[in-house]
Amino acid sequence: MIRLNNDYCHGAIPEILDTLQETNADAYAGYELDEWCERASMFIKEAAACPDAAVHYIVGGTQANVAFIAHALRPWESAVCAECGHINVHETGATEHIGHKCETVPARDGKLDAADLRAVAAGYAESPVPEHVTVPRMAYISFPSESGTVYSLAELEALRAVCDEFGMYLFIDGARLAYGLAAEGNDVTLPDIARLSDAFYIGGTKCGALFGEAMVITNSAIAPYFRNSMKQAGTMLAKGWLLGIQFAKLFEDGRYFEIGKTAVAQAMRIKAALSARGLLVEPASPTNQQFAVVSDAQLAALGEVCIVEFEGKAADDGNMVRFCTSWATTDAEVDAVVAAIEGLPE
Repeated sequence: MIRLNNDYCHGAIPEILDTLQETNADAYAGYELDEWCERASMFIKEAAACPDAAVHYIVGGTQANVAFIAHALRPWESAVCAECGHINVHETGATEHIGHKCETVPARDGKLDAADLRAVAAGYAESPVPEHVTVPRMAYISFPSESGTVYSLAELEALRAVCDEFGMYLFIDGARLAYGLAAEGNDVTLPDIARLSDAFYIGGTKCGALFGEAMVITNSAIAPYFRNSMKQAGTMLAKGWLLGIQFAKLFEDGRYFEIGKTAVAQAMRIKAALSARGLLVEPASPTNQQFAVVSDAQLAALGEVCIVEFEGKAADDGNMVRFCTSWATTDAEVDAVVAAIEGLPE
């Protein structure tokens, strides 16, 4: 059975597994104070053109979001995100659990729009009772978005301008960053991400690593004591070199960017097949996530070949599903899925 329900259902790229095996008998300092983490950080800062950034390693995306939000925000401050933002809908209220409200606005093609962010920020600035409401201090976005769409450079610059105007942080969730950077038509680079955000993280769990996210803090004002916040939040891995090895291998030869291109190329083949059958959902995604609406009969037929993610019921009793490719998706798997799509009943 071909799994296309997520992009973390395989292990890791061979280079990571080989290096973990080769170094298994070696001993390292704990808590990321090792040469592998240092090496990985050097590669990441070079690739992102942010030599003065602070780089830290966290096991998973939810932990990364919680650790940074808890660190950056005061107890009375909140994060603004699109309604579909991961911190709002997919993390079991983790942000609220640590005491911070998610202020949501309607998503525009899955994204947070600068005009909507400005309305929230201006609303607080003009409030006659500011002590009765949370202070919107952070704009949270995912690149790519939860809908598989990507922010243009102009959109990111507009968000940055609003954040500068109202003294807000821009935090970018990059759990699928490799796939966003490789998206067709994308005009945003990793240095752009670093330049325009106060902090972002580079996803490894969904992009070729066994596990792990690399948190990059570019705003020096909020960098101090982040390790303390990590420890308090339970996100500091004692065997930190296991993360360092993985990110060193992902970045030493640009492998991270190759992984993204491979997954997106496979997704485009599935996208073309879905589009030909009139099943593709708008807005069309240029990344590794492809969304479609299929009938019960079509979903059952797909289930004979592959496992897709059920997203909920759509109009006319259809089924919203997601096809999600990854670094590990093969030509043979996509050949089979495309054939299945082409043969779906009407």
